[in-house]
Amino acid sequence: MDLIKMGQAAKKASFQLATAPTAQKNNALAIIADELESNATAILAANAKDIELGRAAGLTDALLDRLLLNPQRLADIAADVRNVIGLNDPVGSEIDSKMLENGMSLARRRVPLGVVGVIYEARPNVTIDIAALCLKTGNASILRGGKETFFSNVELVKVIQVALEKAGLPAASVQYIEKPDRELVSQLLKLDDYVDMIIPRGGAGLHKMCKENSTIPVIIGGFGISHIYIDDSADLAKSVAVVENSKAQRPSACNSLDTLLVHASVAAEFLSQLTDKINQQVTFVVADSAKAFLKQADNKRDAVDGDFDTEWLSYTLGIKVVKNIAEAIEHMQVHNASHSDAIMTESLRNAELFINSAGSAAVYVNASTRFTDGAQFGLGAEVAVSTQKLHARGPMGLEELTSYKWVGKADYLIRN
Repeated sequence: MDLIKMGQAAKKASFQLATAPTAQKNNALAIIADELESNATAILAANAKDIELGRAAGLTDALLDRLLLNPQRLADIAADVRNVIGLNDPVGSEIDSKMLENGMSLARRRVPLGVVGVIYEARPNVTIDIAALCLKTGNASILRGGKETFFSNVELVKVIQVALEKAGLPAASVQYIEKPDRELVSQLLKLDDYVDMIIPRGGAGLHKMCKENSTIPVIIGGFGISHIYIDDSADLAKSVAVVENSKAQRPSACNSLDTLLVHASVAAEFLSQLTDKINQQVTFVVADSAKAFLKQADNKRDAVDGDFDTEWLSYTLGIKVVKNIAEAIEHMQVHNASHSDAIMTESLRNAELFINSAGSAAVYVNASTRFTDGAQFGLGAEVAVSTQKLHARGPMGLEELTSYKWVGKADYLIRN
């Protein structure tokens, strides 16, 4: 597999995509959605091979859940693609404009990034999400999924490329690195002549590797310990429901709850209610400060070093009792609160203190952390959740896959 040739083909395709009208891009998306449904049997059969091999390889239940496609999930993916059709195309829109004293009108206009390289793990839905968002924004993409998703991704990319050609767009607009060799990842990270941005989607190790080895700008995201703090003023019954949703609705998601921090004055009542609600589902990892309040829990163990820095991605929940909001915020600052964090409170002062102090890409007052999602934010699908502070932050939808150029217009103006 020649990555230089892939890069050259992607760059050439990006020039055509950059000037493709919105109607043509939307038509391609509609065909992709139709092709996903028409080829559902082949896609699900390919996914079944990946699931079987994943089980044999000892993948965790969380990874198998990320890997799994079924008729409903495939239908949801097709629906997400159709949702992107209805979103405004940001390419060509003006961010702002002004008239200079010399008579020049000056504006910033949104343009595609060019070629986006995405490295991800056991998530076949990401293949479609990235293809749809990049296509809508006029970007070509080079994808490299994990070996766990090999058969699924090969089938999905085949569907995408057929749809692109039917829409009159180059198949090289979306390419997939089929060989699992790690050396090919290293080559992709050095392909700066052709690739304009690298987006890793996976664990901390993948992000660290990309950041340390890439000669291309890297968007860091998707990893971070998610916290909920139960304030002493919170409505406890309603807070139990939010914690249950944040932890148990889909524990393998990156926005699921990892650590629960509870004010000491409400710890006994709240943790009793919470245990009654999720005792059979969740394993509690208990700090010393919380042990006295979780004696009735069936599944628990003492917290050890590193537990509060662990993104669980499973039915596991760290619990710590704190003296006040200041101690909760201090804990979050030490333990990588960069993704999604929430406070349950009836205090406006504490809500604002939490919002301003949390270093998270998304912060919530009296709401589940599970809302950090492109579709939930009205962005359509997402290419990643960025937890860095430059270029993009939070769910990366269409606008986050564009840059801008300055456009000046005048009447044969010269500079004095």
